[in-house]
Amino acid sequence: MTRPVITTQRLELRPMTPEHLPLHRELDTDPAVMRYLLGRSRTAAESDEFWAPRCAEKIADAAGLGWWVGFVDDSFVGWWDLGRSDSEPGDGVKLGEAEIGWRVLRSQWGKGLAPEGATALLHYAFETVGLDRAWAETMAVNTPSRRVMEKIGMQHIATEVRDWDDPLPGSELGEVTYEITKADWTHPWPQIISITGPR
Repeated sequence: MTRPVITTQRLELRPMTPEHLPLHRELDTDPAVMRYLLGRSRTAAESDEFWAPRCAEKIADAAGLGWWVGFVDDSFVGWWDLGRSDSEPGDGVKLGEAEIGWRVLRSQWGKGLAPEGATALLHYAFETVGLDRAWAETMAVNTPSRRVMEKIGMQHIATEVRDWDDPLPGSELGEVTYEITKADWTHPWPQIISITGPR
């Protein structure tokens, strides 16, 4: 199994490849997008250094997992991932469960694209890949991401206060974990138009 192209009513999620590396700079150099991740933007060089090995990674393809880049009418809007957010390039794939994640351009916030893409990946995860569980993490103070998690049917299961070398504002309130299991998966939205081979 390899990562397919997943098409919804508005989004086309394409498997991430090295050709998509320059697209990440627009996300990573926006401090608002990176607020709850680094507390600052990355430089273009830092973005390239971080994403180059991830864009090239193929190890998760055998399980149908990995990174996708999202487009609306061929315009880049963000990325989504299944099973790679909590990994380093080259790490093996966990069986039966995967972390789900997303990041959307600030110009696209408030349009429902984050939950649309995430729901499509959950449908794919449970109905095609055969995962038993998907989970996500964020800072407790990151209410926009928490709303997306709740909108796609995930449940808050834990809050953990962690020690950080360079803590971000709000870190004293902890990190939250949300999850959804295949048994709980009943979310029909959005309609997946197609799942096809790599573009």
